[in-house]
Amino acid sequence: MTMKRVVIMILDGLRRDLVSPATTPHLADFAARAEWFEDYRTVFPSCTRVVSASVATGCIPARHGLQGNSVALIESGRLVLRDAGDPQFLQHKRRVTGSSLQVPTLAERVKTVGGQIVFSNVSPGAAYAHDPDGHGFVYHRAGSFGPGRIEVAAGERLDVTLDSRGDARMTARFIDDVLVQRRPAVGVLWLGEPDHIQHNAPLGSPDHLAVLAEADRRAAEVIAAVARQRDRGDDILLLIGSDHGHQTVEDIVDIDAALITAGLKADHLSDEILAISNGTSALIYVDSQRGPPLQSVRSFLERSDWAGQVFGPDELDRVGQAHTGGLAFAVSMRSSDVPNRFGIRGSSLAAKPALGKPDRLGCGQHGGLGTYEQAPFLMACGQGFSPGRIRKSPARVIDIAPTVLSHLGLACTGMDGEALQAAAWRSEPRAMTA
Repeated sequence: MTMKRVVIMILDGLRRDLVSPATTPHLADFAARAEWFEDYRTVFPSCTRVVSASVATGCIPARHGLQGNSVALIESGRLVLRDAGDPQFLQHKRRVTGSSLQVPTLAERVKTVGGQIVFSNVSPGAAYAHDPDGHGFVYHRAGSFGPGRIEVAAGERLDVTLDSRGDARMTARFIDDVLVQRRPAVGVLWLGEPDHIQHNAPLGSPDHLAVLAEADRRAAEVIAAVARQRDRGDDILLLIGSDHGHQTVEDIVDIDAALITAGLKADHLSDEILAISNGTSALIYVDSQRGPPLQSVRSFLERSDWAGQVFGPDELDRVGQAHTGGLAFAVSMRSSDVPNRFGIRGSSLAAKPALGKPDRLGCGQHGGLGTYEQAPFLMACGQGFSPGRIRKSPARVIDIAPTVLSHLGLACTGMDGEALQAAAWRSEPRAMTA
């Protein structure tokens, strides 16, 4: 019997212009059998935890409620900085706000029609954002859970490292366990590379290119495995892409220190205003009772030369956010097209990270609206898509969930995205170039 299935594979952080015969030959070859999306963009902040929630729900951050990789929650009437990558964050968020995510996930929507299984090697918070309420299975090195968020048996846990070797082990298990044996309606494989190396080595460096080649091999393994399952009769839609791109960090800006100097914040420990780094962007939370006047904050941000784009309370909807939960401003840090020493274009300022996270000048970072961090890639192969064609019309990460549901014959009501099989588009043959 023919079985409709969807396989989603994400190579975290791989920007679109680095998919080429020279850097990723297997992905470049796959383009001849898939449809390529030329105008594919991510959400803001362009960070994995936020994107994971948007992929899972088909909604923008203002709708699903996960505003950033790091956020502030109002707890006992005070703004409290929280790392959304923490394994317990979404459970804590549910206790504080009443919900982990504010809208249904794919895992919830498909739980009675084949279910969903996620294998992820990124941060725990990003992995669990796919299914924070335990409707399916999520496997991660920090803990693996089945329905009801019951931890799986010891022998079924995902014991991998955050590197190419860990991704290789995870991919092999995903192919055997998910694609061949259990065959859920939706299988998600989210690699930790090349994002991990890009945060730790210059873009285009030998170390980066070597890891990129390994990630490309993992894609080849999945492509081949899906082809074998199709030969068995399964109707599989294969989506391969990334969640965001990267740009080179040219300098670090301590926004909290600048707020203190400007007289808008008492000291680094005060919580009347919090400037929370999201890489090459920042979310500015202001306590409505104790914080500085919003117009004073706006004036400060707009005259700061490190702020590339500033979005105030009435403009947050332009980047898919909302003036809620204390969020008052969003900043995309200044960026340019300047290349790094390996010739990879795109540089950005980064907001100084909190919680003891390191500053890494000269390496990759993301989060803002820079050209290259907002240029992930996406290819679709299966019913409703044209092999070897390029789609010119816009596509977004929020379109993945409705596309999945459309393939499975399920309704996608309540989503901000649209099914890409049905979108108006114009295509032409794609020429992959080095």
